[in-house]
Amino acid sequence: MFTLSEHPHRRFNPLTNEWILVSPHRAKRPWQGEVAGTPPETRPAYDPTCYLCPGNARAGGNVNPPYTGTFVFDNDFPALLPDTPTDEPTDHPLFRVQGERGICRVICFSPRHDLTLAQMETPDIRRVVDTWAEQTLDLGGRDFIRYVQIFENRGEMMGASNPHPHGQIWSTMRLPREIDKELTAQHDYFNAHGVTLLGDYLAEERRRAERLVYANEHWTVLVPFWAVWPFETLLISNRAVPSLPALDDAERDALADALHQITVRYDNVFRTSFPYSMGFHQAPTDGAQHPYWHLHAHFYPPLLRSATVKKHMVGYEMLGTPQRDITAEQAADRLRQQSAVHYTRA
Repeated sequence: MFTLSEHPHRRFNPLTNEWILVSPHRAKRPWQGEVAGTPPETRPAYDPTCYLCPGNARAGGNVNPPYTGTFVFDNDFPALLPDTPTDEPTDHPLFRVQGERGICRVICFSPRHDLTLAQMETPDIRRVVDTWAEQTLDLGGRDFIRYVQIFENRGEMMGASNPHPHGQIWSTMRLPREIDKELTAQHDYFNAHGVTLLGDYLAEERRRAERLVYANEHWTVLVPFWAVWPFETLLISNRAVPSLPALDDAERDALADALHQITVRYDNVFRTSFPYSMGFHQAPTDGAQHPYWHLHAHFYPPLLRSATVKKHMVGYEMLGTPQRDITAEQAADRLRQQSAVHYTRA
């Protein structure tokens, strides 16, 4: 008899209209692959050599103010520029080019160099949530910005250039690829059913409960049925709101709590500062109404079995279909069983 926990199978992602391959039997194979290294050493609360700490000079020469909460600045080495020409020069339909305008910013979550979101107090995370919402309104209000992407790369293996707690905001003239796919799927589902795709999905996940990790009155954290990364999670607002600025005070408090809960559990899984890429998916900022859009955040962590074994997208995953070795249900159960107290304070 076919079982999800034992047999290879495909799972469909309705947000992107794509399939992923699940191979749960592969988790039993021996591992002699790459060792990612040891957990990071303890950091000081202030590092005079860190270009994100208060009062320090940044790599581009600007000096940070003596900030005491969150701190936002235009990226000194931005991937996008606000004055890029938007020409579409081409001499052949197979060689298309489009100039892309945008604004990139950095947000320091805390003046403390030695903290992560998992180690910050919930009221301090709430201030980060408010800053994300303020930046969405500011950047999304520009006449040439159509989308605001808020994200965090945590840990060296995820490309973080500095261990200071910080994230980034990239705002763009055109919709990013993943947003464009999610927009189409959510729009089509709403037109067909009159409710949001993630609203229906969340209701069914809460009914089944097997992939839930944590829930409060306003937010739910779960391992999505179609997850690709080993401990991938989806953070979904219980109310169908389009963006961070649309959240009320209670929902913002609850979001700070949910972020604390999932990041602490991540660290507790392997008792290390758990690396991940995280980002919020909000409605476009083009001035139009998007009733089908349901605010959510994705967490993509690479660690597979321990702090020294990580997942790479290689081989068949690059050339065929994304694939995972443990089921979403197994990952959710492991995260759910973790303590809500950070392992360094237990």
